[in-house]
Amino acid sequence: MSSTAIESYLAVLYTDPAARARFIADPAGEASRAGLSAAECAAMAQCDRVGLEMAAESFEHKRAQHGKRGMPWHRRVLRRMLGH
Repeated sequence: MSSTAIESYLAVLYTDPAARARFIADPAGEASRAGLSAAECAAMAQCDRVGLEMAAESFEHKRAQHGKRGMPWHRRVLRRMLGH
C-alpha cells in the first residue's frame, strides 16, 4: 500500500458516514478490509477518531455550501468573458 491508498481510504471515511461508523467500530478490521497493510492498519487504528468526525463534518459543510452557490466563481467569470 502507499500513501495514496491511505489518502483514498481517508477520503472514503470523510465522505461516507456508514463507512466511517464501521471504521470507528472496528478500525483495524475495516482498514484491513480496505486493503491496507498490517502496519497501515495499526496506524489507522491509532487515528484521532474525534478529529476524523470533525473533519468529516467540516467537509460536509463545505460541500453543502458549494452546492448552494452553484457554479464555481472561476467558471462564472470565464463564461462571462466568453459571452456564454
